Formats: sequence, structure tokens, C-alpha cells
Amino acid sequence: MPHAFSRRLGESPILCDGAMGSVLYARGVSPDACFDVLNLNRPALVQAVHAEYVSVGADCVETNTFGANRFKLAVHGLADRVREINRAGVKLARDVRESTGRDVYVLGSIGPSGKYLAPLGTMSEAEASEAFREQAEALLEGGVDGFVVETFSDLTEIALAVAAVRSVTDLPVVAQMAFTDEGVTFTGHSPEQVARHLRGLGVEAFGANCSVGSSVLYDVLERMLPAAASVPLAIQPNAGLPSRIGERLIYLSSPAYMAEYAGRMVEAGARLIGGCCGTTPVHVAAMREVLDRRAPSPRAPARPPAARSVPVAETTGLATARPPTLLQRKLDAGEFVVTVELDPPRGHTVDKLVQGAKLLRERGVEIVDINDGSLGRVRMSVLATALLVREGTGLDVNMHFTCRDRNLMGIQADLLGAHALDIRNILAMTGDPPRAGDYTNATAVFDVDGVGLIEVLRRMNEGLDATGNSIGEPTSFCIGAALNPAAEDVDREIERFRRKLQAGARWVQTQPVYDLAQLDRFLERAGGSPVPVLVGVLPLHSFRHAEFLHNEVPGITIPDAVRARLREAGDRALRAGIELAQSLVHEVRRRYGGAYLMPSFGRFEVVAEVLDAIH
Repeated sequence: MPHAFSRRLGESPILCDGAMGSVLYARGVSPDACFDVLNLNRPALVQAVHAEYVSVGADCVETNTFGANRFKLAVHGLADRVREINRAGVKLARDVRESTGRDVYVLGSIGPSGKYLAPLGTMSEAEASEAFREQAEALLEGGVDGFVVETFSDLTEIALAVAAVRSVTDLPVVAQMAFTDEGVTFTGHSPEQVARHLRGLGVEAFGANCSVGSSVLYDVLERMLPAAASVPLAIQPNAGLPSRIGERLIYLSSPAYMAEYAGRMVEAGARLIGGCCGTTPVHVAAMREVLDRRAPSPRAPARPPAARSVPVAETTGLATARPPTLLQRKLDAGEFVVTVELDPPRGHTVDKLVQGAKLLRERGVEIVDINDGSLGRVRMSVLATALLVREGTGLDVNMHFTCRDRNLMGIQADLLGAHALDIRNILAMTGDPPRAGDYTNATAVFDVDGVGLIEVLRRMNEGLDATGNSIGEPTSFCIGAALNPAAEDVDREIERFRRKLQAGARWVQTQPVYDLAQLDRFLERAGGSPVPVLVGVLPLHSFRHAEFLHNEVPGITIPDAVRARLREAGDRALRAGIELAQSLVHEVRRRYGGAYLMPSFGRFEVVAEVLDAIH
């Protein structure tokens, strides 16, 4: 006889809760703490989160046990408390159900082990199976109504987890994989492949959760549907991609945006809808309203501010043994600088990238930017890409350099190597956290941030390492800094902007800008910029592209009027996006030091058209 949860899946869509970890994080729990042990140490806090989700209309809640397996708990010295923590997690959720009087389902949350299976890692399949079985038994003892096996990246590991649950109970199981913003799993499997694999595991529902926002997971849902057959699909997106605000991660998608997509997902065929990282009770309340209706919700330039004197690091210590780079010569001469961003390839060949760069050179581009692991994605190393592109095209290179993947020694070693190879334009950046990217279990270093990296570069230009020891002949780096005029915390961004200038930045490059008045206001509030500002320009390809960037990508704000124009353009949205970018570049040329163009989806020909506005 089917369990109640399974019967309900066949009758009407089920609304799950939202994030537990990021809500606890927002309420003061350290991101480095063990969230699962809060079931024992701070039960009232965990119950308060459950109660809020139930009060806004969630049909089921997931236990606070996502990381409560022996491997992840061992990091916190809690490997011997697996059963205690999991049973407590179930009890907290059940007690909330009893106290509210609502007949909600309690689903036991099981996440990945936190280790890689052999041969990539050292964990055997037998060890993984035993760990998942141990957790499943504890959740079963606590009295769950079913299980959510979620946020897995490896098809083999999720199969082991489902099999472990099945070995102890026939309660319903929902299985969910995580996908990248390119619509594949972190191990490269397509939604169609995942659907066929998960369907074969005999679960009550399967689908996708976490890692990316509503737009990408809607596409994943549509691609899974044909292979799902009669198995219900479950979709629980993040509230967009995370943005680093100080030491905190902030998610951008509004409740209305997520609710609109929840309605679209139900209309497309999803049976279980909810949210993952960054989703709050407010988001779930908005989804409840949409699901109850069972239909998706519809869907004059300022003058540049005058520069104020902001202390900038002295440059008298710069080495003179090497001539200035082309970028530095243009900046010093006050010329309008145009640079185009290139993303390193996923694989080991740069042929396509070089061909695109050659097209840009034909349109007059002399300088290209090489990205460094944007959004925590795994790509060819930035230095190797920079060298190969320069060798293949003769273009001057501005190399982005982040602090995420290297400790302080590694940072200095790579910078010295870059200088030896005559890669001397460096855009110093903190870097996106790995939890936003391909390998959520990877650790970030962040010995220094973007400001500290500029300080390291300046010291090298004075002939010193980070600790003041001599490196011999001084380097001659041309140092740039990133600027986000649409930052959530404007005061903090202004303070960091000034610190970057004081540390030695010679120019700044902004995130994509769609409203120069916003940049004007930021710089006016900051007192102006004594160094050239290169304005980021990312051409929009469609209304959906604009909505995705506005709602799900940190640091990008697109005015209502711009999005409305793309919506009205319909099939001509790409042409409208190019025209908007051309108009923006024309205005940037009148008012700022340069334009930093960013191709979307590898469409170099689109940027080439935008370049026509410069000539």
C-alpha cells in the first residue's frame, strides 16, 4: 500500500520548505560551525526555523541533518554522535508538527558524504554505503515519513545512498542531483542521463536542487520530463547565486521571482517544489500563494562626478628595467581603453578562444582580459591561458588573479612566474567562493583578499615580498582593481575602493553596468576616482538572459526599462541588446576611461558588433 507521502505526490503538488543552513547562518551561526549539532546544542533555534516554514504553508519540512554523516561530523569531532544528532533532528521537526497542528511530512535529509569516491578520492563504496546506512537507520528510528537524498554531484554516490536507505526501509525516497549553470552535473552528466539513472533506482520522486537558481533548474526540469516517465519530479533551486558581502554570502533572487518560477515548474510538470540555499520563509510564502492558484504569476545621463583627492600609493618604486605595458601606456596617456574578457576553456585547448580573439583584433581590440575561475568553476589555469592567447594573437593581456585557490606563498610564486613570462597587467580580485561553483566540498584559501593582493603586488614593485624580504630586482606590474557600483553594502564597497587605491591600484574595472547614473552616484558618494575607470559592458541576448542576470547573478542590476525593452523586442531581443550596449559604450567613451566588454555564451561576434560604436 502506498505511503501517505507517495499518495499525495500523485494528487497535487507538494510545497517543501526552504533553506535551513543559510537561515541559521543569517541568524548568527558561524559558517564554519557544525549546523547539525545544533539539534542538540540549540534545539529552539532549529525548531524556530521549522515552525516558520510550517506557518507560511510548507507541506513538508526537511530535518536539520544534511551533513550528519560520520565523515562530515568527524571534521567537528562528532563522528560518534551520528545517531544522536539524526534522531534529535527528526524529533525537533516532529514536535513542531505536533505543536502547530498541521499535517506536514517530515523528510529525513541526507547529503553527500563530503569525500570523493576512489579512485578520485580514498573512500571506498563500502565505506560510503555504511555511512549512509548508519544515518538512514538513525533517521528511521526518529520517525521520519520519508527521505530526501539531495545535492549529490556523483551518480554512483547517490545510488549508494538510495540503496542504503532501501536496505533499512521501504519509506518514500526523493533523490536530487546538483547542476551547474551550464545545465550539467559537476561530473558532466546531462539532465536526460540523470533522469534515466535516478528513475532506475526506484525512488518515489527525483530531480534537482541547490547550486544554481530557478532559471537553470527550470531548463533541467524540462529536459528531465521526457525521461521521467511516470515518476514525479522534484525541483528546489537556490535563491540565485551567492554574493559575498564581507564574510557573508547573500542570495539575490526575490520571493516574487522564485514564486513565478515555482508556478511555471508546476505547470511544466513538477510535483514537489521548494527552495535550497538562500531561500527563506518569505520565499516559501510567496510560492504557497502561487501554488494555491496553480498558475504562475505574470511575469537622462548625469555628468561624471568630479574627482576628489584620494591617497593613492606612491609609484616611485616601480621598476624601470622593463618598458610599460600597452595597457599602462594607454592609461598614462589618458587614451580610451577597450578590453574584452575571455574565459579560459573547460578543456585543454584554446583554439576556439584564439579564433575569437583574432576576430576581436580585426575589430581593433588590442587588449584582452583573461578570467580566473569565475564563480568557482574549473577551467584551464589563467596564466597558461594568458600565455597561449598572447602567443596566438599578439594581443596585450590583462590577467585576472584571485586569492581563493592559493595561499600567500602560492600567490607570490605565481606572480613572480607571471612577471618572468612578461604577463604584467594584473587585475587583483578576491575571487568567488568555491561553494558557488563546481566543487562545493573544496576549501578556499583566502589568506588575503583583493586589497591584500594589491598590497602584495605593490611590495613586489618595490622589490620586496609580503613579509618585507628582498626579491632582488623590483617587478613592474600594472595593478588594477575590481569595483562593484551595485554592491548591496555601498559604504563597505566605497571603503574597500579607497583601500585599493591606497594599496596601489592604477585603474579600476567595474562589474557589468546598465545604468551609468548608478555608477555616477557611486563615484560621487566616494568622492570621485583619481584613477581611470573601465566600465563593464555585457551585451544582453534576450529578456530571459536579462531576468537571469538581474535576479540570480551577484553584482548585476538591470533597470526595469532595459528589461522591458528586451521583453517587447521579442525575437529581436538580441538586436535590441546589441543596440543598448552600443549606446552605453558611446556614452562611456564620453565620460569614462574605458570599456571592459564581456561576451556572453562565447558570442565574440556580438561583442564585435558592439565595438562598432567605438569607431
